[in-house]
Amino acid sequence: MELNASYDIEHSRSSEGLEHDMWPLDPIDPKKARFPCCLVWNPLPVVSWLAPFIGHVGICREDGAILDFSGSNFVNVDDFAFGGVARYLQLDRRQCCFPRNLSSHKCKHGYLHSEYGTAITWDEALHSSKRYFESKTYNLFTCSCHSFVANCLNRLCYHGSMSWNMVTVGALILFKGHWVDFMSILRAFLPFVVVVCIGVLTVGWPFLIGLSSFSLLLIWWFLMGTYMFRNLLEC
Repeated sequence: MELNASYDIEHSRSSEGLEHDMWPLDPIDPKKARFPCCLVWNPLPVVSWLAPFIGHVGICREDGAILDFSGSNFVNVDDFAFGGVARYLQLDRRQCCFPRNLSSHKCKHGYLHSEYGTAITWDEALHSSKRYFESKTYNLFTCSCHSFVANCLNRLCYHGSMSWNMVTVGALILFKGHWVDFMSILRAFLPFVVVVCIGVLTVGWPFLIGLSSFSLLLIWWFLMGTYMFRNLLEC
């Protein structure tokens, strides 16, 4: 009983210290490209013109600066590739696990989380993932910006999960993300609409069949690579 009481006191003090470390975030400011603790997204040239559900993603530090894996051995800091942010989703730091030691894990993974790599602050987790990906070769289909963000979320054990991957990161921003403004919606979908119109006028309805097949092939690749042949999409 005494040991349990001692542990509860220590755990309580650790939690209080952790809450104290989570200082208030500045407001989101798209004009200054500041998105504290957010996932951010923008359309990719050519690829998003054909499949608008695919784009470039990044994750932001507590000060709002964007980090994104945009090339081999290179992680951008505060210079989001392919233009301004079109969609964003602010994440809750209280849903992360920041263990100061093995006994202070609030997630259920414990040793697995420690082996994967932990951090005691949001920014430290992002910095660790940044260093890890600075030795990785970029590939849109196997090791991309989505892989980098998934690595960050797994290191944070966000929402108690260490199963973040390219598909779940894409789905999170696709279904829960907020548009920055109306112009962002146009940036994302207008090129696609133009391509569809030109394709139908020049090729006819078979163009839509080909475009749909392309999109389905992409979805099939990411789903199969993520859940059936995991070694294909491992960074």
